[in-house]
Amino acid sequence: MKFTHKHLDEMYRAYAASILTIDNETVTLVASEEKGHPCYMYSGKNFENKEVVWEDGGGCMSIIQIPNKTNEFLAVREFYLKVTPSLSKLVWGKYSKDTGWVIKDVEHLPYLHRFDIYTVNGQNYVVAATIADDKDHKEDWSRPGSIYVAKLPEDPTVGLDFEKIGTGYFRNHGYCQFEGNGYFGSDQGLLKLTPHADKKWELEMILEGQIGEAAFIDVNNDGKAELMTIEPFHGDTMKIYQETDNGYEEVFKYPYEVDFAHTIVGDTLNGINCFVGGVRRVNCELFVITYEDNEYKVQLVDEGAGPSKLMVGHLEDRDFIISANHTRNESAVYFLEK
Repeated sequence: MKFTHKHLDEMYRAYAASILTIDNETVTLVASEEKGHPCYMYSGKNFENKEVVWEDGGGCMSIIQIPNKTNEFLAVREFYLKVTPSLSKLVWGKYSKDTGWVIKDVEHLPYLHRFDIYTVNGQNYVVAATIADDKDHKEDWSRPGSIYVAKLPEDPTVGLDFEKIGTGYFRNHGYCQFEGNGYFGSDQGLLKLTPHADKKWELEMILEGQIGEAAFIDVNNDGKAELMTIEPFHGDTMKIYQETDNGYEEVFKYPYEVDFAHTIVGDTLNGINCFVGGVRRVNCELFVITYEDNEYKVQLVDEGAGPSKLMVGHLEDRDFIISANHTRNESAVYFLEK
């Protein structure tokens, strides 16, 4: 695969990267985790147009488009591990060409780190995960995090009535959604969330161990999705597991030196199932893993970037990776020509 790197912006401590549909156009958003720093939206054929989402923000962990809504998202802001008591909250954003982005608060939830939106029988729900329920200081991990769910009202600014559905997950950091289910990584292992319309949502531990991040894709095309992990929290090891009758069994270990691995996703590039990930220290690489000729192969796309978050997008004429390059203090896109 041949990628072309496009520098979008200098962005101090770039952290969150997202892909949205705005006015029927694919756009990208990148936001900083640093207090008082911005979030920008990039549009156009090569994402050459920039608009301010917020200028004086910070602590942005993720940005998720609201399903079945036009030009609306929810985002985590004010998440800072070093700030006690926690300021972490959900905000709502709505875009129009006349006003640009309007941002309003939705709900404060201490140490809210990851969230997503699920649609069940036409109703949107917010699932939220706290990295810890409380902390005395940045390195205090003596209290676990929790998982919450709430109905998302038509007007998010009226607030959310969160119900705690699970707790006891230390360093509750990792999250992905795959085939309608949620997966949460913590020091206790990988937890699977199954949504239901008519009964309590189920939580099931499917893999024990210290899991910092997780992603799924059928990378070897055997009909079952493989699982890739970062282990442990902000870890030094990345593995691929294959589901068997005895559970998940390791089949591949990332071969390069790793420190502070932080992001992985499962997606397709040029129609090929793959894992895409990033590491924030040592080589600070962005990489793609495919399965070819009966073996897993690693392609290094960039070094020195240090991605904190990335997403894969699909345009009519090409695929791309949007990356918040934390180490390089950069928002960037990597185009893959078809």
